[in-house]
Parts: sequence; structure tokens; C-alpha cells
Amino acid sequence: MEYPRDSAADPAGRGRARLALEGLSIGDAFGERFFGPPERIADKLAKREMPRAPWFWTDDTAMGLSVYEVLVEHGHIDPDALAIRFAERYHRDPMRGYGGTAHTILQAIFAGMPWRVVAQAAFDGEGSQGNGGAMRAAPVGGYFADDLEVVVRNALESAAPTHAHVEGRAGAVAVAVAAALAWQMGNDLRAPSGLELLRETQARTPPGPTRDGLARAVELSLSAAPGEAAALLGNGSRVIASDTVPYSIWCAARHLQDYEEALWTAVSGLGDRDTTCAIVGGIVALSVGYAGIPAAFAGAREPLDSTLAYDERHASRGI
Repeated sequence: MEYPRDSAADPAGRGRARLALEGLSIGDAFGERFFGPPERIADKLAKREMPRAPWFWTDDTAMGLSVYEVLVEHGHIDPDALAIRFAERYHRDPMRGYGGTAHTILQAIFAGMPWRVVAQAAFDGEGSQGNGGAMRAAPVGGYFADDLEVVVRNALESAAPTHAHVEGRAGAVAVAVAAALAWQMGNDLRAPSGLELLRETQARTPPGPTRDGLARAVELSLSAAPGEAAALLGNGSRVIASDTVPYSIWCAARHLQDYEEALWTAVSGLGDRDTTCAIVGGIVALSVGYAGIPAAFAGAREPLDSTLAYDERHASRGI
């Protein structure tokens, strides 16, 4: 039996999860600013033109906030509590870019239907293999970064309220594991290595298309162009885990020690760019810490909304 951690007694885990949420939300809001006419977006990317502030976050951050809150309150992922958080936050602010299936699932949960029934009913009973479980998983990896087996178990639980399909859950596992490894590599627990991060993430991801995509990412040079990587691995255009997670983790591995460059690389692949940037931002933030996130990026993102009182002093101290 796995006993939950007492969050009050685990300030390090809470601080890591908060850092991952910061990186995730800034990446999400950054990527969201790069939708528009293709010619205009191509020009902005070529010039590295910073988007005009404020940068508004999307459902990636909204759900990431709920994951963080449940970790803080319970010391582990309680899927029942998480489903309620997802539904309540959705009900308060449904216009954050949620996909059609998410609207259906979250409305039903808010109306009182059991999340297990609702999640399983999606896609004619197959469940969702979308990238929603992955986009919000970095705080799980941050919270349990010192124990990869616990990361995997809690990542699976974090995806469960909305993603009954094994691939939807596999995406969450991959991102959470990559986030934990990024923290370990950024804090001298193991040598920094993008290739090793890809290999170990792939090894711990459940078998299936997402894991297969990570295997292709392992074989792809980390110096390849983002467009080449997106063409091989997918860029989230299909909005499923296997088409989103391998590219995102490849981008993070390519720039484990450079948050800004990691986001520019991710957004250059186009596709579901708020989600790829959210995943990349959450992972790389755990490697570089608060000091490695450019102040201009952090200042441009709209404030985070939470039903918990965030201890912003942690962020200012770089905890």
C-alpha cells in the first residue's frame, strides 16, 4: 500500500510542484500567442518577436492548477478529489480553450455523474487518448521527483478522471517522468543528459504508440531542426498523446538548461502549440529553477487563479 505524503511535512515536494506549474503556465500562455495567420506567425517566429502582453493561459493551466491543489491538499493524487476540482474550475470559467470532449466530460461530472462512467464513455466506450492528461502532468513529476515509481502511479491517477484510454494515461506518465528526471538532472542527482532523459522516459512509459514515438525521439539527433522533429514525431495537430508527447519531450531534452530556447523550439513546430509549450515549460522549469525562467516571460503571463492561497514567497526565494 502506498501511503500519501503529508504535504505540510513535504515542503520540498510542494515547492517543486509549484515550480513545475509556473513553467507549465508560462509555456501555455506563450504558445497560445502564436495562433493566427500562417504568414504572420512565420514572420514572428523568424524574428523571435516576443508576443504582446498579457499572455492568457488556457485549459492546460486551468487543469494544472487543479492537479497542484490536490497534491497540496492530499499529498498524493486522489482522482475523486481531482475530478471535482476539474469540474468546478471548468464551471467557473469554461472559456479557456477546452476541447469538445473535455466540455462533455466536465459538464457531466459537474452535474453529478461518476467520473469513471463519464471518462469511459468517451469515444464510443474507448475513452480519450488525447493529450489533456499529459499537458497537466508536470506538477506530479515535480512533487514526487525523488521517486520515479511513485511518479508513475500518481501520473496514472492524474489522467484517470478524463482519460480512460491507456494512451491518454501513457502521455501523463511520460511527461511526469520527464519532469522528475529534469529536476534530478538540474539538481546534480545525475548528470544532465537530454538523451538519457528521453531513454529513461521511454522505458517507463506504458507500451503503445506514445512509447513508440519516444523511441523514435531517442533515435533523432537533438540537433535536428524543430520542423524535422515535428514531421517525424508529430506536433499535437491530432490532439492525442502519441502525436504530442514525443515531440514535446524531445524539445525539452534538447534544451534542458535553457527555458527560453526550449519554448522557442517547441512553438516552432506549430501544431497544438499552447500544449506543447506547456509540457516543455513544465519539464524544463524543474531543471533550471525560477532563476532560469526569464522575468519578461513570467511577467507577461496573466496571474494564476487558485482556490488555494499560493505562497508566492516560495517563488521569490527560488524554492
